[in-house]
Amino acid sequence: MAKRSGKAGKTGRPGTMSVIVRRNRSLLLVVCALVVAVVVGYFAYRAAADLPGTKMPDQGNLHVATEATPHEAYNSDPPTSGPHLPYIASWGVHTRPIPLELQVHNLEDGGVVIQYSCECPELAEKLRTIVRGYDKHVLLAPYPGMKTRIALTAWTRLDRFEEFDEKRIVRFIEAYRGIDHHKR
Repeated sequence: MAKRSGKAGKTGRPGTMSVIVRRNRSLLLVVCALVVAVVVGYFAYRAAADLPGTKMPDQGNLHVATEATPHEAYNSDPPTSGPHLPYIASWGVHTRPIPLELQVHNLEDGGVVIQYSCECPELAEKLRTIVRGYDKHVLLAPYPGMKTRIALTAWTRLDRFEEFDEKRIVRFIEAYRGIDHHKR
């Protein structure tokens, strides 16, 4: 009498249970992979949707020799990308306005620029306190004539408002500080 290979399943046929288990396991793996993909996609979408500031079109990273070198006009004020000088302003607190072509290079190097437009020593001090909490990639400067009292810029991001809002400022800094934008 010949021996049967494998155990008989409920159907009485050898190997039937192992085939069913393998199919169910494969189906379970496919369902799990789909669930993981949907969850990851959802959180990626939410992360992008919740970024602070307004997204501005990228104007590239052309270097210009001097502030006076003619170049394409910036698409925002203050600018968030575009032509800039080949060096950066020092990080930290500035008491004089920073030329637009200089601050844009700071943005490209992962910086956040905080600017204010008012004769407002109390506001300036509150902003200085925030900026001093960062050793690099954040700078503060006055910007006379700017349309709003406060503006935050990062590469292709802009947030403008009238009243001091520490949480809003810190959230912007934490979202964009240190992200290098050099074209590779």
